[in-house]
Amino acid sequence: MGTTSKFIQREQMIERTSLLIFFLLVFWSINAQDSEVTNQIYEGNTRIEADEFVEAEMAFRRALSKSPERTEALYNLGNTHFNEQDYEEAKQRYFQTQKFADNSTSKHQAFHNMGNVFMKQKDYAKAVETYKNALRNNPQDEETRYNYALAKELLEKEQQQQDNKEQDQQDEQNQDNQENKDKEKDGDKDQDSRENKEDNESDKGEDEKDKKDEGNQEKDNRSNDGNNQKKNQQPQKPKQTELSPEQVKSLLEAMNNQEKEVQDKVNAEKIKGTPIRGRKDW
Repeated sequence: MGTTSKFIQREQMIERTSLLIFFLLVFWSINAQDSEVTNQIYEGNTRIEADEFVEAEMAFRRALSKSPERTEALYNLGNTHFNEQDYEEAKQRYFQTQKFADNSTSKHQAFHNMGNVFMKQKDYAKAVETYKNALRNNPQDEETRYNYALAKELLEKEQQQQDNKEQDQQDEQNQDNQENKDKEKDGDKDQDSRENKEDNESDKGEDEKDKKDEGNQEKDNRSNDGNNQKKNQQPQKPKQTELSPEQVKSLLEAMNNQEKEVQDKVNAEKIKGTPIRGRKDW
């Protein structure tokens, strides 16, 4: 029993020693990795001070490859992009910084610099909101307060300019609409004038036609009057009256006597014109 107990205790001691060695190795590895990350960050900061931004960016990226959420590396890499005027990349790094930061100081610095990016991009509305977030984490920072006030002033000025521009566009549109209305009104006046002219010409033509018709009518009337006068000057036929039998008889006798006289004259003329037959003269 004693030997078995000693064997178990010896195994437990070995396990504890192994765990201790494992934790020491992990701790050492972490410390070594952290030390390497710290060294890379330090190198990057040194490169920034020498305006060697490309080398600084490479150093910070090496640090982030081993510790992606290391806020110091993210923040300083953002500053490197800002100095290189790569504002979109800088904005992304500052956003990551405030996301992984575990203290208000780091958050304030990330929001402050992000506000500076928006100011460079002339996005004053977002700059105002970002500086507000920076002040929430550090209300006493005078530089952030100044930038916040400047962003507000520029935003108000921009909005005023936009309002003036929209008003000018509206005024111009109203002027164009009024000019179009005036043109339409002038067009209507011209159309009315043309229609009135056509109506006047039509009325004039109708008047001339009426005058011509009146002249023709007068001429026809004069012609009719002349015909009527001629007709009136012609002798009218005597009206036939009925004769009595005695008058008819007398008329017939007179006609017979007249016809006899005429016949006698005709016969006398015939005798007068016929050679007289007599004896022959030798």
